Amino acid sequence: MPTDRRTVLAEAAIDVLADAGIRGLTHRAVDRAANLPPGTTSAYYRTRQALLTALVQRLVALDQAELQATGEQMPVPRDAGELVAGIAAFVGQRLTGDGRRRSLARYACAIESVHHPELREILVPRRNAGRHAVRDFLAAHGVADAEDRTVTLLTCVDGLVFDRLVGGGTVSAQEIHGLVTAALRQPTAAP
Repeated sequence: MPTDRRTVLAEAAIDVLADAGIRGLTHRAVDRAANLPPGTTSAYYRTRQALLTALVQRLVALDQAELQATGEQMPVPRDAGELVAGIAAFVGQRLTGDGRRRSLARYACAIESVHHPELREILVPRRNAGRHAVRDFLAAHGVADAEDRTVTLLTCVDGLVFDRLVGGGTVSAQEIHGLVTAALRQPTAAP
């Protein structure tokens, strides 16, 4: 548990957003979630926009730390099966527990960023060891545009996570295998 008051409030705001949605994100709700006296959140984050910005910054920091650690623990996969297993494990984390809560908050923030472009800049995907492992795998398997395919593959995986958060269920290894197979496919020559 963080001890810095700003971090405590930002993490409480993530929880409020995951539980109550964007309309439920208020200074008072964050005070209650953080178990702090009324007015604490507004003392640190005077406006709702300041609170939302702090929330997004903390959310990105937590996600980046998780992606970095995952990538560092996972060597470059040797075959498609290892890549599928690694992505499936990560997806499982995004659909359960704290990962699920952060996913719900992230998607709410992504929608909100349509109206607040400054949030979009914070939410832009960052480089991390997890992303590099996928890119290095694709490059090692002869994919010429490995960086672009990595973005496409991970965006599709993100779409599956979103779909299952909204509609329920899990992402199957077969679905991930299909995406990995498509990422590895060499382009066909034009007739």
